[in-house]
Amino acid sequence: MDSVTQIVLGAAVGEAVLGKKVGNKAMFYGAVAGTIPDLDVLASHFTDTVTALAFHRGFTHSIIFSILFAPIFGWLVSRFETLKDFKSWSWLFFWAFVTHPVLDAHTTWGTQLFWPLDLRLAFKTIFVIDPLYTLPFLVFLILAMRQKRTTVKRQFYNRMGLYVSSSYLLLTFFLKWTAFAQFESTLKTQNIDYTQLDTRPSPMNTILWSANVETENAYLLGHYSFFDSNPITFESYPKNHDLLGDFKESEQVQRMISITEGWYTISTEDGQLYFNDLRFGLLSLEPNAQGFVFKYKIEVDDSNHATFIEVPKNKRDGKKMLSRLWMRLKGN
Repeated sequence: MDSVTQIVLGAAVGEAVLGKKVGNKAMFYGAVAGTIPDLDVLASHFTDTVTALAFHRGFTHSIIFSILFAPIFGWLVSRFETLKDFKSWSWLFFWAFVTHPVLDAHTTWGTQLFWPLDLRLAFKTIFVIDPLYTLPFLVFLILAMRQKRTTVKRQFYNRMGLYVSSSYLLLTFFLKWTAFAQFESTLKTQNIDYTQLDTRPSPMNTILWSANVETENAYLLGHYSFFDSNPITFESYPKNHDLLGDFKESEQVQRMISITEGWYTISTEDGQLYFNDLRFGLLSLEPNAQGFVFKYKIEVDDSNHATFIEVPKNKRDGKKMLSRLWMRLKGN
């Protein structure tokens, strides 16, 4: 999830663990702890694109990281804070650390909670930014912050923030199941043979859902809103995996295929190969759109080593998509 959401979650968890004893300091340290796992993004400044993608939401988002580093941060804080309770501070950091990847596991990118096992949890029930999850949570946190640390109201507001946000998170599973059933029914009605169906919410809402459908030679992309009145339609995008040629067996290409879980297409522009990550869809909802959210140029050196370079996104495309998104979620 986005940084603001993780700060709010971390602060609420910190309050739940230690708020009675240290008041708003518990929220502060919880908020700090809630941002620490995302420092893995700094890897992009020191390594290549593929390695950085593989590292993202890896070790720092694992249970092992929470177990190893919670006592370290707990000891550091207990050394200079008035409360010298090492155990309590360690618990605060542990729960703030571990709830961060648990929440991230609900997004499309997912997280390697059980690192070093090669298993990425990605329930794909919520977008990385969702105001319906974050804003009510934030309001209850602010209400709790304004109360004295020992009052019943403070505990009530903080619990309500955790209950409401968690309830919404559970609701997204039902919404995903409903959308999945609609896509599945449409594919059956249209007599489309497919091998895989993957669904995810569109940006910043859980009303409009997107689907990736794998067929023998292409991927079908479609959208469904709970307010739709017309049947779902799909746009076809050829896989073109054969365009990789001998490069497909190279280490970097294989790692990218693994990262995308096989949801990718290859396209060409002026003789240049591009690797398109289908998991996050397109930058446009228009028919036959070609601008994928995550698109990588493949450069090959003299020794046939493949390098992936992310293609920058145009901010105007993003703004246009948000405008079109609002219209689309209201129904087709």
